[in-house]
Amino acid sequence: MVITLQQARSSGCLLYECLAGSRAYGTDLPGSDTDLRGVFVAPIGIFYGLDPVEQLSAEDQDEIYYEIGRFISLLCRNNPTVIEILFAGPELTRHQHPLWSRIDPRLVLSKWCLHSFAGYAVSQVNKARGLNKKIVNPQPSERRQALDFCHVVEGQGSIPLATWLANRGMRSGDCGLVKVPHLKGVYAIFHDPSGRLGYRGIFGEGPDATEPRTSSVPRNAQPEGWMQYNQDGFQRHCKEHRDYQEWVQKRNPERHRTNTAHGRNYDSKNLMHTFRLLGMASEIATTGKVTVQRPDREFLLRIRRGEFSYEDLMAMAGQKLGIIEQEFARSDLPEEPDRQALEQVLVEIRQEWYRR
Repeated sequence: MVITLQQARSSGCLLYECLAGSRAYGTDLPGSDTDLRGVFVAPIGIFYGLDPVEQLSAEDQDEIYYEIGRFISLLCRNNPTVIEILFAGPELTRHQHPLWSRIDPRLVLSKWCLHSFAGYAVSQVNKARGLNKKIVNPQPSERRQALDFCHVVEGQGSIPLATWLANRGMRSGDCGLVKVPHLKGVYAIFHDPSGRLGYRGIFGEGPDATEPRTSSVPRNAQPEGWMQYNQDGFQRHCKEHRDYQEWVQKRNPERHRTNTAHGRNYDSKNLMHTFRLLGMASEIATTGKVTVQRPDREFLLRIRRGEFSYEDLMAMAGQKLGIIEQEFARSDLPEEPDRQALEQVLVEIRQEWYRR
């Protein structure tokens, strides 16, 4: 048996549904998507069957619905996403079954939120640093070739292999390489313009040729030069180029236009969410509650508009993290969620749902 997203949202399955994302936080802009989150109870045949379902989502991830078992399991880990659903409040709620009120928020919030909220915020900071590097250091559309990472000794320094070949009027296909023992990536270059010696060239044909090709050379042949191939550098470039091209394909066009417009060279929406999570973490430690509709909306929107420098935001985030750690140390929150009580709530909800 299978269940579709449409079925999960039907009255026979839906336990709770609310607005989420920027429209819930109050940080939406004209053209922002409408995100929905929900919790459903799987039909009894699916629950007892061979193919249980944990989560259903739309292809664009704007709508995500959790099966009640998965939802309670994530609450037991103090997962920020599901905690936001639990604390959405009546203003954001689109559907609520009476059984939803069985889930007591006091069983959920604990000192684990320091790591789940603030720790997630730190991961967003690290992600922002990575995106900052991509924005500041764009990669060319074409990947560089292995030959671009080869240099030849000349005088007291070195020059690119391509320049060295051009200066001597040599073709790479007329060259033969012999690896120099005990020296990583170092090769002796031999040259045979006649082609009679059968030298194999420096690399194979095409952009995918990444390994130098060694050749058999006469015993008395003298090398024309000495080449060093920075294979580690080439492999690092390939990874950075691949990651960058994947990022270009997957990035949100509207978000990219925003980041380009403010010219701050960082993903401002990403850092806005960092400070949103830090604000929520502080509220949990000091009030034992989560405010989904952000009271610091204007500050968050200033971040999104790029009104702060990247360095200032990193400094503010570090300072805020230090304060939050102290707040959790003083907090009277329980050390961890009440897993046993939450499990009992899950059992009761299922039993009453399936008895209907």
